Amino acid sequence: MPTAVRTTAFPAIGLSILFLLQPLAVAHDIPNDVVVQSFLKPSGDRLDLLIRVPLKALRDISFPERPPGYLDLARVDPILPDAATLWLSDFIELYEGDRLLPRPRVVDTRISLPSDRSFSSYAEELAHVRGPKLPLDTNIVWNQAMLDVWLEYPIRSDQSRFSIHPALARLGLHVVSVLRFLPPGGAVRAFEFTGDPGLIRLDPRWHQAALQFVKLGFQHILEGTDHLLFLLCLVIPFRQLRALVPIVTSFTVAHSITLIASAYNLAPDALWFPPLVEALIAASIVYMALENIVGTTNVHRRWMITFAFGLVHGFGFSFALRETLQFAGSHLLTSLLSFNLGVELGQLLVLVLMIPVLDVLFRFVVAERMGTIILSTIVAHTAWHWMTDRVERLSQFRFEWPTLTAAQLANTLGWLTVLVFLAALAWLVSLALRRRGERGGPEPLPIDRSVHRALIDSHGNSESRETAG
Repeated sequence: MPTAVRTTAFPAIGLSILFLLQPLAVAHDIPNDVVVQSFLKPSGDRLDLLIRVPLKALRDISFPERPPGYLDLARVDPILPDAATLWLSDFIELYEGDRLLPRPRVVDTRISLPSDRSFSSYAEELAHVRGPKLPLDTNIVWNQAMLDVWLEYPIRSDQSRFSIHPALARLGLHVVSVLRFLPPGGAVRAFEFTGDPGLIRLDPRWHQAALQFVKLGFQHILEGTDHLLFLLCLVIPFRQLRALVPIVTSFTVAHSITLIASAYNLAPDALWFPPLVEALIAASIVYMALENIVGTTNVHRRWMITFAFGLVHGFGFSFALRETLQFAGSHLLTSLLSFNLGVELGQLLVLVLMIPVLDVLFRFVVAERMGTIILSTIVAHTAWHWMTDRVERLSQFRFEWPTLTAAQLANTLGWLTVLVFLAALAWLVSLALRRRGERGGPEPLPIDRSVHRALIDSHGNSESRETAG
């Protein structure tokens, strides 16, 4: 009996091994670049999701072929629903409110030619999926074909708020997804993201958008090395929150102005503008570090310079935020202000950590003046290399003066008006602070703590000698 079991078990084990190894034998290489196009439309008690992906992104599947290497469409068609479930619907999560929708029904699938332009609109693509399939004698190879899939989800109401988590990064090394959401009676909302973006709220409430952008601002300031070095230059000579408040406030107001203006398409859209801003950001760090080395700065001078550089950094923030503004929905201004709030929270955390560390460094390790020079020199050296690299990148762009149209002229006049207003506001604030300083006495200049301690000791010794005399 045991012998009979062994003799029948070996063929079964062999067939299992061959079955497991079969996908490896027909597996395709992971494609480098994959573009996923999709439409999402709620209607009544169902939600339709139309997806188009390159067939080569569906790996580990042996697609039947006919000589001399074309897809056998008659034999491929029955495989497509299972392939769509395995590679697409199983990795897409859709939510109605906070409720995860059940698995969808694969309504239809079909092979499309790469030249097909049905995905230009939802109506054309729906008609394409519902229409006749390709003739069976169509000559097309598997790695050039496109797969169109129609998924249907049951929903309670098309007026609900929907969210989607498209975890489709496994389709290729670099996956770009373009999603167009068609709410009932509303304008089409387009989203574009790379890889796995996490949960996307297609119609977020204001507090959901605000929370998301506060997190983005907080993460951005902690991950931006150039912004951190700029903050370090601000903290080195002024290690008291009272002195840093007007400086950081001027930086906040300045970058908020240009960030909001860029979000409303008031910034230049030329190709040379982003590398120019990046070079100016590096130059601002170099300038601040050199000013710390010279040692001629004070609070009044520093906050005015910080305001000017803050305008430049605001454009840099807008470049980082450009791709994520699509997730703001109808709450653009709320999202921008929330992003600024996140940036300020991140800056506050950085200041709280930097100030005591620098105090300990200057008190127990190195004299204050020498430490200021050493740290600022290191920062200036780093930023100088950034600046030269970015200027070299900027030099590769050809600068051309744009042709002034009526809209561009109005935009330019608007910017000039804003700059004049900001200059007048800065002059008024500077005048108010100067008068306040005159009433309260001259503003104390930064002084080496060791020198200050020596002055106190010498004053105490002189008083002791006078008492003894």
